[in-house]
Order: sequence, then structure tokens, then C-alpha cells
Amino acid sequence: MITNRIVIVGCGNMAHAWVKTALARQDSEIAALVDLKEESAKRLSEAFGLDVPFYTGVQEAIRETGANLVFDVSIPEARKQIVTASLEAGCDVFSEKPMAVSLEDAKGLAAAAESSGRTFSVMQNRRYNKGIRALKQLLAEGTIGQPGMICADFFLGPHFGGFRDVMESPLLLDMAIHTFDQARFLIGSDPVSVYCHEFNPAGSWYRGSASAVCLFEFADGSVFSYRGSWCAEGAPTSWEAAWRITGSGGTAIWDGTTPPYAEAPAAGGQPSFIRETRRIEAPLVWSEDEGHAGCLAEMFAARQEGRRAETDCTDNIKSIGMVFGALESSAKGVKVSLL
Repeated sequence: MITNRIVIVGCGNMAHAWVKTALARQDSEIAALVDLKEESAKRLSEAFGLDVPFYTGVQEAIRETGANLVFDVSIPEARKQIVTASLEAGCDVFSEKPMAVSLEDAKGLAAAAESSGRTFSVMQNRRYNKGIRALKQLLAEGTIGQPGMICADFFLGPHFGGFRDVMESPLLLDMAIHTFDQARFLIGSDPVSVYCHEFNPAGSWYRGSASAVCLFEFADGSVFSYRGSWCAEGAPTSWEAAWRITGSGGTAIWDGTTPPYAEAPAAGGQPSFIRETRRIEAPLVWSEDEGHAGCLAEMFAARQEGRRAETDCTDNIKSIGMVFGALESSAKGVKVSLL
């Protein structure tokens, strides 16, 4: 039985993973494609053998097809208009990140979703990974006690070309939200303040600031330290970042690639200057889809069950708020409240 009639807005390469997921579901069908460029819609249709109408406006597409769900895979600058129009037309919305291009817009979209009675969920695919799920379980079981310091290193040197090379803050605006959202997901607390310094180091091929150091304070008293660079060639971290989390009873480590583990004081160990520790492995038991498919599966499940998705706008606004707070802190050179 078809319960999800989907309009896809934005027919570029980013849409491919979304279309593939929709076509694999027996309860879903693609009702229409929306893009300002007809050639983009034609290429997407040909890639997946779609025989659906093409529109240049989302409201018309919804009205004429009877769609009840919108995939917004358009450019971030169009997010506010597309999401607002879709909600007003009675559709739930699943969108690519970022949720919005400003905190003001993000707050407005969250309010629009609430007043419409519909839902607006945001893609945060890096929550859906066997390694991070194992690390979260390790923390949830109290293996290292209460987390007090969370450290994430993100060092890569991708040569994208195109728009990222000329952005003012390519790392913070385009990528850091993934790591910020992962930190919130892992410790289950919300940020209350941030101090950030972003800069463009020697050798950078970006016009804007491609590196940043951020310190976030969280409501539970823990501190999250982020160090990142998109112009770091050699000895790269994983795209998932490299994590060290110290707690009241040990330390958890995840390099973003291999299974995470923890080290905690050995039971019955003799008193010493540096105590002996034991290693606790974290099994990779997560059996659900990973990446985009995993996040979309959660969004669909939440819609079917009548609940908010893990990455509903009411949650994701706290992650994107970390980005805009970091940008404000860097611009002003002061610690910024996120409350």
C-alpha cells in the first residue's frame, strides 16, 4: 500500500541517494520532480527510469499530484521558501542539511512546522554508522562513568573546487555541523555556550577560513573540544572524525573507522601513581542501514509511527545553532551563549 507520495525538489547529484531509497520502499512512490532547470530533472529521470511529471514550483507539484511528502534536496538558499511552501500545502518534509542558512530562518521553519501540524526532518547521515552507535552504547552503559571532556579532531585536505573554495567559512558552514551533531548525539546533552577561533592557515587553497578550534560547554557540565581543518594534507582523520571521550571512570576512543573501545581502571588494581587499566571492546551490533539510507529509514519510521524523527527540526536546530554560535564567537572574539 502506497502511503508516501513524494515530490523531490532539487534534481542534482545529491538527489540520487534519496531517489534510490524511495524506490526501494514498497510503501512509497515518486510523484513528481521539481527543479528550475528542466535538463536536471531529465537527467535524474533517465538515471532511474522515472516517468513522472516535472514542475518548476513545489506548490503546483503538490497540488496536481496529491503528494504528502517532500524531499528537499535543493540548495540551502532555497530551503526557507521550499520548506515553508511544502508545510503550508500539507506535506511533511525531509530535507538535506543544513536546516537553514541562518538561525533566524531555522527558528522560523521550526515554528512553521509546529503551527502546520506537519513534520520537518533534516539529514544527519553521520549519526547512522555502526561505529558511532557502538560508541554511544558504550557511553550509555556507563563504561567510562560520566563523560566530562569530549574531543573530536577532523583533519582532511579535500580539493573540491567550486563553491566551497570561495566560501567565507567552508569548514564551519559546510562540514562541522556533522561533528557538532555527533557530539550532541553521543552525550545526550545540549550546548549552552561556545568560544571559537576560525582561521585560514598557510598553504590553504580556500579563500575563506578552512580551519577552526571550538570549545563548547554543555548543560551537563561537560566540555566539547573541536579541532578541524579542510586544508590538512597528510595523516588524515576519518570523515567521521577521531574521538576521545574522558569520563569519571575511564576513557573511550574511536578513530572513526575501526571499532571503538574504552579503557577503565582495572577492578581490584593496586593503588599506584598511574593505575592499571583494562580494555573494553565495543561490538559493532548496529544492523540497520547506514549513512543516508539509515537516516531516511528513521525519518520514514517516525512518520509511520506518528512521532518526531531523531533529526526532527526541533532537535536539529540545536546542532545548527552550534554552527551559527561558533561563527558569531569567531567574528566577535568572545564566548557566545547558545541559550
